[in-house]
Amino acid sequence: MNLLDRIEVLRGDITKVVVDAVVNAANSSLMGGGGVDGAIHRAGGPVILEECRKIVARQGGCKTGEAVMTTAGRLPSKLVIHTVGPVWHGGNKDEAQKLSNCYTNSLRLAVENNCRSIAFPAISTGIYGYPPELAAAVAVEAVSKFLAQSKILEKVIFVCFDEVNFRCIEGKINDTLKV
Repeated sequence: MNLLDRIEVLRGDITKVVVDAVVNAANSSLMGGGGVDGAIHRAGGPVILEECRKIVARQGGCKTGEAVMTTAGRLPSKLVIHTVGPVWHGGNKDEAQKLSNCYTNSLRLAVENNCRSIAFPAISTGIYGYPPELAAAVAVEAVSKFLAQSKILEKVIFVCFDEVNFRCIEGKINDTLKV
């Protein structure tokens, strides 16, 4: 199976996608918030917050670029991988590497937990202000590199709530993988 068959982009609601793991664009407190984070916590129910509290008690939250995992509560996925994207500061504070780490660490956690499919939102492009076109380039590159080295994941789906992120990721997939 080639890379292009393993990567997909959809426009829609990430809380409705049926995959083994869904990625949450979380904040470092892991206590829920707005955007994707709030939607995942609302749709998944209180069990996700309860498990996040246990993670915080154990390790004190989640740092930018890192990832932690909970069950998915009422979501159609089995697991939620919470990752904290970087806040955009003009590109001069290692934002690209931190964003790449979000994708790589989430994928690694998925593989370690026998996941065959995973869905990502457009991490950091909302309130954190990362320009969607630049974020799409980082996301597609990180996922492509990981999939080239690991055959375990059969499907990575980028699920975009808005048209701008959808078009940026779709364009980057076409530019990168269809050449």
